[in-house]
Amino acid sequence: MPDQVITIGHKEFTVACQPGEEKYLISAAEMLDTEARTLLNQIGRVPAERMLLMAGLMLADKTAESDDKLKAAMAEIDSLREEISRLHTRPEPQPRRIEVPVIPADVTDALTELAARAEAVAEDLEGRENA
Repeated sequence: MPDQVITIGHKEFTVACQPGEEKYLISAAEMLDTEARTLLNQIGRVPAERMLLMAGLMLADKTAESDDKLKAAMAEIDSLREEISRLHTRPEPQPRRIEVPVIPADVTDALTELAARAEAVAEDLEGRENA
């Protein structure tokens, strides 16, 4: 087991860890050191045992808060998954019926006839104008 020297609250400690776990130990020590330094800046000199206890409790409090947030997020994810599942299993909505007015054929024929007459009248007027 490799020994790793870590610093927490300006105090050095030698800690053994499993091979390959050094970076996790260093990361954990840095988090504990951050809390210890905050504590030392607020209170001043504190015995090492008390400093470690208080810093550990501060980290535990943050961890508990993170756990609560994680549980709430997981509950929300579960709720959203249930909603998605419910939406996927519901029946397809019935197509909406849209009524489009249909112009009767005799009205279309009458309009076509009127358009043809209007064109004929316009041509007749153009011819008289040019003559």
